Amino acid sequence: MRNMWQLQEAKNRLSAVVEEALHHGPQIITRRGLETVVVLSIKDYKKMSKPDQNLVDFFRSSPLHGVEIDLTRSKDLSREVEF
Repeated sequence: MRNMWQLQEAKNRLSAVVEEALHHGPQIITRRGLETVVVLSIKDYKKMSKPDQNLVDFFRSSPLHGVEIDLTRSKDLSREVEF
């Protein structure tokens, strides 16, 4: 079981990289010795990209929940600008 692949080896053994990602977690691909990309299963991707809560719950849990905010617009005239 491994999780780091050189780019050339990952290209040659793409099926093995995918199988490792499916069964053993994310696989890191390096290029010129630097970690460059990660191959992960769609299950892991969805788990990472799914928000923990919906937008309504997010705002309800905000420290500003219940604070009165004045949302009225100013009736002042706009300032003149020369172009």
